[in-house]
Amino acid sequence: MTTKTPSGGLAHGIRFAFGTLTVLPVRVTRWDRDAARAGMLCAPLAGLVVGLFAAALGGLLLLLGAGPLLAAAATAAVPAVLTRGLHLDGIADTADGLGSAKPAEDALQIMKRSDIGPFGVITLLFVLLAQVAVLFQLYEESWALGAVAAAISAVAARTALTLASRHGVPAARPEGLGKAVAETVPVRAALLVLLAATGAAAASGALFGTYDVIRCAVAVLAGVGVAELLLRHCVRRFGGVTGDVFGALAETAATAALVVLALG
Repeated sequence: MTTKTPSGGLAHGIRFAFGTLTVLPVRVTRWDRDAARAGMLCAPLAGLVVGLFAAALGGLLLLLGAGPLLAAAATAAVPAVLTRGLHLDGIADTADGLGSAKPAEDALQIMKRSDIGPFGVITLLFVLLAQVAVLFQLYEESWALGAVAAAISAVAARTALTLASRHGVPAARPEGLGKAVAETVPVRAALLVLLAATGAAAASGALFGTYDVIRCAVAVLAGVGVAELLLRHCVRRFGGVTGDVFGALAETAATAALVVLALG
């Protein structure tokens, strides 16, 4: 099985990743399976850029004299802004769909509605509280720890999307982002991306000490692992993935990674 793309495939993949996963002014020039595969393989790169923007704003506020709580809130807000809130909307809609306990087709219809139900509101509340709490804790220790956490959580979030796009994970609907990227990434390539993301996180932990090398690597693995559990549950309940499920996976992975970074 090959993972090669046509000439210029990497460039199209980067455009696809940034054009679909962020609001940054990048125009998607191709919308086919090859571009989708390359784009989902490049998803962690888009996450890194989002994380660096988040860290930069948090650091700037601290430099200007703001407290760690405000810096943490601003850092958590940046990924929401740079994704038009789609990932947060996705986790809220997915929570409503799962919480409804209805058959797959009815649950998918609930997820398509523009309103957010009680399950979605509660999930959003605790996800954002957890993210801000961890970033506040780390910013209190040092700006560098908070900055690295912002970057690692964003990379973990998009790595979970790469794995969710692997062969064997079908789309639940015949349209939408889920259908566009579902089963585009070979399993082996997805695992290589996970290995690269984990290695990069471990390298960033080396800035602080041996323990942090392990902690940062485990944060990515734990984030992706928790997202994988959610993915399997969604596939069982809905019959596959949707754009909302992808958003839920990203927020779940980011939050779980942050929680691991708060330990110890």
